[in-house]
Amino acid sequence: MGDNSFGTLFSFTSFGESHGPAIGCVVDGVPPRLNLSEADIQPYLDRRKPGQSRFVTQRQETDQVKILSGTFEGKTTGTPVMLLIENTDQRSKDYGAISESYRPGHADYTYDQKYGHRDYRGGGRSSARETAVRVAAGGIADLVLRQILGDKFSIQGSVVQIGPHEIDRDNFNAEQIDKNPFFSADADAVQKWKTYLDDVRKAGSSAGAVLEIVAQGIPSGLGQPLYGKLDAELAAAMMSINAAKGVEIGGGFALSAIDGAAAGDEMRLDDTGRPVFLSNYNGGVLGGISSGQDIVLRVAIKPTSSILTPRRSLNRAGEEVDVVTKGRHDPCVGIRGVPVAEAMMAVVLLDQVMRHQAQTSILPEQV
Repeated sequence: MGDNSFGTLFSFTSFGESHGPAIGCVVDGVPPRLNLSEADIQPYLDRRKPGQSRFVTQRQETDQVKILSGTFEGKTTGTPVMLLIENTDQRSKDYGAISESYRPGHADYTYDQKYGHRDYRGGGRSSARETAVRVAAGGIADLVLRQILGDKFSIQGSVVQIGPHEIDRDNFNAEQIDKNPFFSADADAVQKWKTYLDDVRKAGSSAGAVLEIVAQGIPSGLGQPLYGKLDAELAAAMMSINAAKGVEIGGGFALSAIDGAAAGDEMRLDDTGRPVFLSNYNGGVLGGISSGQDIVLRVAIKPTSSILTPRRSLNRAGEEVDVVTKGRHDPCVGIRGVPVAEAMMAVVLLDQVMRHQAQTSILPEQV
């Protein structure tokens, strides 16, 4: 099975399955002399790990990361960094009943059609369990970007919608994001989402979500005007996340309803003579190249496909069956998607910074 690597100059190759002994990745392109230990990466994984509230899967994984190569005396050596995360709480017996049946909305049918053989235990390679290693790789990327771009740089994600319930933008407070189990910047939305997801769980169903990821302190000039567009690579990164079904940059689809005079992001000079934009409908990317504004994108995550409600499907013998998926599953998989999307953005941005430097022989100007 190919296509297990992501990135160009900064890249990672992931391996492992949901119910195998471990998952992990090899991160290549890590600059030398970076202070790096397991303790530096672990906080990123702790934000994603399962079992932290009743609104996510109750699978109990500590997601303790181990560095197996690429460091010496606490610093990176410039060689590939291998990361390993052991699986410790698999319950493969939960999937015995669907070993020959295709779960609607899952990759079961398509995997079988492509390979003629599939790991039905939690979806094997297609499981969202794999996203833990993306977060580990993204943690390294984030640490490098902080070193290159300085204190003004940050990547912060949040959930802005669960099911039909959106946040109130007037209540947006970034300090609230890590104070609730939903990564919500709107404290008032939390209780509404709790009630809604409790009802969804009791009904044996699931809910979708919309994530918003914002990168600040990004210099202008990152990206290519054609096939290496920054926004195209960000969209590809987000669409590679399990259950992602849509990505929009800046104003996204809403731009189609806005007058061109408003959507053009006009420019002026500030008091110091530096160019400033008067709006950011284009999400910090113009012509595939970063403008120096905040990079803003949103990701639509579909409802979790593993639910207790009986669903009509087929089995491998071509017979019609009803499928009920037992086990421990996220009633809203989008919630834990926030640190995954942050990680993928970090990987893309660092890769683009390194490619910019390789092409122009200079680091991008810091904001």
